[in-house]
Amino acid sequence: MATARPSAIPKLHPQPNTDETTLAKLGYKQEFHREFTPLEVSGLAFSFVGVVPSIVSVLFYAIPNGGPFAMVWGWAIACPFIMCIGLAMAELASSAPTSGGLYYWTYSLASPRCRNLLSWIVGYSNTIEIITGVASVNWACTIQITAAIRIASSDQAYTATNAQLYGIYAALVLSHAVLVSFGTRVLARLQRLYTLMNACLCLIIIIALPIATPPDYRNSASFALGDFANSSGWPSGFAFILSLMAPLYTIGGYDASVHMSEEASNAASAIPWAIVSSIAICAVLGWGINVSLAFCMGTDVGSVFNSPIGQPMAQILFNSLGQKRALILWCLIILAEYMVASNCLLVGSRQTFAFARDGALPLSRYLYRINRYTGTPVNTVWFDAVCVLAIGLLSFVSTQAINAVFSIAVTASYIAFITPITTRFAFKNNFKPGPFYLGRLSFPVAVIAVVWMVFMITVFFFPATPQTTTQEMNYTVVVLGGFLFLAISWYYCPVYGGVHWFNGPISNFSPAIGSENRSEDSMSEKEQRDADVFVSAVDV
Repeated sequence: MATARPSAIPKLHPQPNTDETTLAKLGYKQEFHREFTPLEVSGLAFSFVGVVPSIVSVLFYAIPNGGPFAMVWGWAIACPFIMCIGLAMAELASSAPTSGGLYYWTYSLASPRCRNLLSWIVGYSNTIEIITGVASVNWACTIQITAAIRIASSDQAYTATNAQLYGIYAALVLSHAVLVSFGTRVLARLQRLYTLMNACLCLIIIIALPIATPPDYRNSASFALGDFANSSGWPSGFAFILSLMAPLYTIGGYDASVHMSEEASNAASAIPWAIVSSIAICAVLGWGINVSLAFCMGTDVGSVFNSPIGQPMAQILFNSLGQKRALILWCLIILAEYMVASNCLLVGSRQTFAFARDGALPLSRYLYRINRYTGTPVNTVWFDAVCVLAIGLLSFVSTQAINAVFSIAVTASYIAFITPITTRFAFKNNFKPGPFYLGRLSFPVAVIAVVWMVFMITVFFFPATPQTTTQEMNYTVVVLGGFLFLAISWYYCPVYGGVHWFNGPISNFSPAIGSENRSEDSMSEKEQRDADVFVSAVDV
């Protein structure tokens, strides 16, 4: 009697692994190569924050709004609230690990009466957040390059024109686009270098800087931990609240690893732990860096803030290390900032790809494509790069206009974070926890996270000083409002608007969510047969 060979079925119908099965249940087929190990995903989340280069960029928020006291204790106060946001996001990421992330969660958790609109708003807010984040990091890197030129010059008096600044900015963006167009395996292995680079910079600032600082610039504990210097013009209490923007901007992008879910192995566990671990590590290292800077900045806080170099941290390094050693360390910081920017574009391209996969973006037909040679969404990489280049043109308008991009990256992200966290508890839904679950702590953690984000969104709209002019006004609310107005107008546009055709995430594999609203003709006959075969294999 003939017997079937045990290997016959696996060869005809290869069994999907756990990640592919989970993704199939969410309605998507596996299109990327899962090259990111859990450690590399955590490394991406850590290097995406880029503690040292990010603190370099945001010391402008802390020094005039409290000086050393705000640098040290503002960071310590903000980090527990940041962790609450990360924990709430981690639970959602563990439940549904997909590149679409936030807008997918919003659609699956919200009421059928409003989930299309909410998913649309979250998707566009998330896209705006990441693209403006890429722009802000590249602009910060541009400013740091000009600061390096000032450090190297004899009188630190070099001044770049707007055209020169934009030229440096454009060169950075284009080089990132080329780098991020490589295959997933290359990008995954690069995370090891990025993580090592950022970790070493943190240790240099925390350990080596205090050792090398001359006695004239070393501060006492009472000054470093207790001196409150308010030069902003706001009342001291509100000035301290404004200083919290420094840690909030630094430890941001909690969704970075989420958008890499479809390229990570063991995503349901690796992604949430990457979010939580990166926040915890960055919180500790960032606090150590701020303490080190507070002890090494000298007592003349005004001269540090108004440094001829144009960067407070560059002036601190110049005073402590001298010109040559400060220049070497500053170049390493620029390199780390470059790595942060490349990861921002990497993450942004995956969000754009996921949103285009569901047909929500203009030109989605062309953006939803995987390059046959690299196995990555090259079209969305360059689409994001072009958008970033366009945002950089704000530098020709005014310094305040381009600086508004910094705040937009945070405020738009908070809009995208608040919505799915709120819809999970505000509407009746079938939320199924993943491996990462807080249990009874889920609701109080979510409440703290949402209240904190709503409060800080308001703070981000305030100008740096109460006596402001048209040129010095904070245009965050104008630019962010303009983006959201265009997105909502596009949704309600007569005939062509998303209200007529956008039905949330579209299954390209099997009707996993919202099947009652899906057309049975949404997939081709061949795709339907393939989906049936795959689901049958999963069931077996």
